[in-house]
Amino acid sequence: MDNVLKLGIPAGSLQEATADLFRKAGYKITFASRSYYPSVDDPEIHCTLIRAQEMARYVRDGSLDCGLTGHDWVVENGAEGHVTELAELVFSKVSRRPVRWVLAVPNDSPVREPKDLQGKRIATEVVNITKNWLASHGVTAQVEFSWGATEVKPPRLADAIVEVTETGSSLKANNLRIVCDILTSTTRFIANPAAAADPWKREKMDDLILMLKGAMAAEGKVGLMMNVRKGDVERVIGVLPALQKPTLSALSDPDWVDVMTILDENTVRHIIPRLKAAGACGIVEFPLSKVID
Repeated sequence: MDNVLKLGIPAGSLQEATADLFRKAGYKITFASRSYYPSVDDPEIHCTLIRAQEMARYVRDGSLDCGLTGHDWVVENGAEGHVTELAELVFSKVSRRPVRWVLAVPNDSPVREPKDLQGKRIATEVVNITKNWLASHGVTAQVEFSWGATEVKPPRLADAIVEVTETGSSLKANNLRIVCDILTSTTRFIANPAAAADPWKREKMDDLILMLKGAMAAEGKVGLMMNVRKGDVERVIGVLPALQKPTLSALSDPDWVDVMTILDENTVRHIIPRLKAAGACGIVEFPLSKVID
């Protein structure tokens, strides 16, 4: 195989979030107008912009070596067992919460449980997932593919919908209530099995995943560095969160040490005043781009 990794980048709602994550990981992806081949500052990677809904299909048939897509689309395309999921990357356009595919109906609908869907019409983008879920409950219903704006279809165009949600706010805004969850999904780094078995490509993918995970681990965290008299070290460390293990380094003055730690960014404003009161000085807060365990 050539030493070029064919990487699929999800188009649509995850496109900018993916590019931002790659940037934090050290890879600059540039999207050109009207082009489906973004450039990346690594000559060993060739990017293709593909809808997340289709990614698993192209990775499965080898058109792409690897790509980022939701586990839901792996399932919907029947690609489970035909692609290798190398890593879970929990990020999305709104939050770090996994997305949920849910069954929703109008607030005044009599549907309360799966059996109530017998003979009903359901609109969704995930037709196969929905049909398989209905079959697992012994329910026969008409499942129609929805091209979008699925929330507005009940009650006139559908009795129920299966729709993706993170917060549920869009469903509530359209007077819909959730009956139950059908599938929970997160973004996965998937690979074609043959590409994953190729030593060079697998090492390239593993390195890429390591950097992406490091960038994700650094989000929302900052570093703190401060000077502390040896006699005040225990008091200063006592201020830090219990799970943190600060690094202590010797200074030129034998009576002082340098203390460095990593904290959640939203806690720093509360902790710095307490650190100063405990005897720390020369406190420096600095941003983090990656945290690699």
